[in-house]
Amino acid sequence: MKKFIYYIGILALCLLPAACSLEEKSSTEVEKNKYMNDAKEAQDVLLGVYRSTIEEGMYGHHLSIYFSMGTDISQVEGSTTENFRILPTNAYSASQAEVQTSWASLYSGIYNANDFLERISVKMDSYNESDKQLATIYIAEARALRALYYFELVRRWGNIPLMTNTAMANQHPSTFVQADPVDVYKFIEDDLLYACDILPYAKDDTYRSSNDYRFSKGAALGLLTKVYATWAGYPIQDTSKWEAAAETARILVESGKHDLLTDYEKLWENTCNGIWDPTESLIEVSFYSPTYSGNSDPVGRIGKWNGVKTTVDAGRSGSTAANVQVVHSFVLNWREEAQPDASTGISPDRRQNLSIANYKHGHNDSKTGAVYLGDYYLAASIPTDDEATALSKDLDPEKSQKAKQTYTPAKWDIDKYMESIPFVNNDKSTVNWYVLRYADVLLLYAEALNEWKGGPTTDAYAAINKVRKRGYGNKGNYSLPEGMDQATFRKAVHKERAYELAFEGHRRLDLIRWGIYYETIQETYNELKNWWSSASYVVYDYTKKGQHELMPIPQREMDLCTQFNQNPGW
Repeated sequence: MKKFIYYIGILALCLLPAACSLEEKSSTEVEKNKYMNDAKEAQDVLLGVYRSTIEEGMYGHHLSIYFSMGTDISQVEGSTTENFRILPTNAYSASQAEVQTSWASLYSGIYNANDFLERISVKMDSYNESDKQLATIYIAEARALRALYYFELVRRWGNIPLMTNTAMANQHPSTFVQADPVDVYKFIEDDLLYACDILPYAKDDTYRSSNDYRFSKGAALGLLTKVYATWAGYPIQDTSKWEAAAETARILVESGKHDLLTDYEKLWENTCNGIWDPTESLIEVSFYSPTYSGNSDPVGRIGKWNGVKTTVDAGRSGSTAANVQVVHSFVLNWREEAQPDASTGISPDRRQNLSIANYKHGHNDSKTGAVYLGDYYLAASIPTDDEATALSKDLDPEKSQKAKQTYTPAKWDIDKYMESIPFVNNDKSTVNWYVLRYADVLLLYAEALNEWKGGPTTDAYAAINKVRKRGYGNKGNYSLPEGMDQATFRKAVHKERAYELAFEGHRRLDLIRWGIYYETIQETYNELKNWWSSASYVVYDYTKKGQHELMPIPQREMDLCTQFNQNPGW
């Protein structure tokens, strides 16, 4: 297992929260002035800037899983808004703790990046030539990280302050103002253009001793493509950015430096075992803990919250609650397009079986007192149904409807994929998280060409069909029909992004940038009720058009930063 070691303490630029989340200062200013005297020390501090990604408020939980539910493909388990369900059902307020936590984590990461950039710009004058070369790469990495953190802020909260240097942390909260989102996007663009220019492709990197889980030129180009596609969509809708998205993606695609892995399942084997493969992985957050000792360890909730329901395997692994559940209309629609074999349940689109867990892992069942081993269809009656009967129930939309609402994501199946589980825990894991894959960029490329050119081009078809070809195991009828108009191809891209990137944290943000989030929630509710009148879809009851496209500015910030305006509806 390859390990991404995060430096903690002074090297991680540990921060103490001040009166406002925007006022972040280090408690070790004097000590840091004595550090970063060469490229090795600078790298140690840079890895601390990376460390922000693994926090609970970042990709450890909130940005990866918790904020991503409430869509046409996933929802939180249960039929109420109680406890942890309040945010994924859109029933929360501006005072919700997790909203504040993620806002503060992102600004802490930005402060760390600003601090690193300011210090290395002074220190590198004394470096030797080889260290100066490395320092230039480190600057590009820090700017790419800052861009990523700002991108998460602007696309989720919209109206945010732009903190461009550490001195701004000395301001009184009442002086902070929100920037025009366009200015934030321009700032992100500048950072990423610099990173694209300076960073080497991962496979060509002969400068850094290790580039595992670190920004490369491919990562910067991919992220910039996504930034442009989001900038082009709701709420800013600067459609001129579709051309920029397409041209940026084209550079990455034509470079030949990245590709899809041959086997879709290999993605999940890799991420569950900490295997770094930059062929397809562009931005990936590594969670590694040699010894689990508490919440400060770099571990997340990947595979626990969004994994396959699993009971405790004594001495090997904890249980998996599987709080993310698959919206069953998504299952039905996908099965209609790529119908599973009636005798095996296997779809010609391999991603279907690898993405949706219609099963659970049994080691025991403490609630009922029954002990069972193996994998069981959730639609089955245990232990009376044989496999054929269980499969028949699973494939019949009219049977076991209640149980079918408990299907879960299958990609982060710890019981199936993880070869060595380092600790027994019911909540945390060392499973990694893909922030950006090459497949995502290919689909953005197809989408951007279609929007820019007023219809799909040859390259647009090639990009989306490349993704579909791998999904269908390089065989069968995977190609989209020729002759689609712009609207039809757009719909095909929307569907393909759901299939390829299911449960990877993109769907809600996609629906928002497409300007159809509220409408999709309404349509999904109707589809579910047409399938089964008792279907549960709590997010429908609380989602409001013009409100839930953006998250609320945290109430604590509103109270302290008196010039802030709250987002619409909050």
